[in-house]
Amino acid sequence: MSISERLESLGLTLPEPPKAVAAYIPALVSGTLCYTSGQLPFKDGKLVAEGQVGATVEPAAAYEAAQQAALNAISVAAQAAGGLERLKRVVKVVGFVQSHPDFHGQPQVINGASELLEKVFGDNGRHARSAVGTNALPLNAAVEVEIIFEVDA
Repeated sequence: MSISERLESLGLTLPEPPKAVAAYIPALVSGTLCYTSGQLPFKDGKLVAEGQVGATVEPAAAYEAAQQAALNAISVAAQAAGGLERLKRVVKVVGFVQSHPDFHGQPQVINGASELLEKVFGDNGRHARSAVGTNALPLNAAVEVEIIFEVDA
C-alpha cells in the first residue's frame, strides 16, 4: 500500500506545507536524507494547542497536536523531496513539549507523532526518537516536532 493510500485509509488529508515563521526553510534534502525544521501544530493556519502541557493544555490535546505537527512535517518533507512517495522511511523524530515544571509525560505526548508515523509508513515508520520537555516554544505552541526521513535516491 502506498503512503497516499495509507493516509486515505486513515481518513487523513495531508495539509498544505506550512510556511516558515522565521529565517529558515521548512525542509531540506541532503543526499538520501530529508531534514525537516521543527514543525508546529498548525491546522488551517492556526495552532491547535497553545500553552504549557500539564497546566493549560491537557496531555490528550497535546498528543493530538503532536499528530498535527507530524502531518505538517510529512507535508514539508514531501514538498522538499519531490513527492510523498519519495519518502522511504522515518529515521528520527525529535519532539519538544512545552511543559509545566511538574509534567513528566513528554514521551506519551510525542507518541502522537510516533504512532501516526507508524500507521502512515508501516514498519518504515518505526524510528529513533527523543522527547524533550521545555519551558517555552515558538508562538506559545504546546508541541514542536522535527523529523529526519530517508528518501529515494
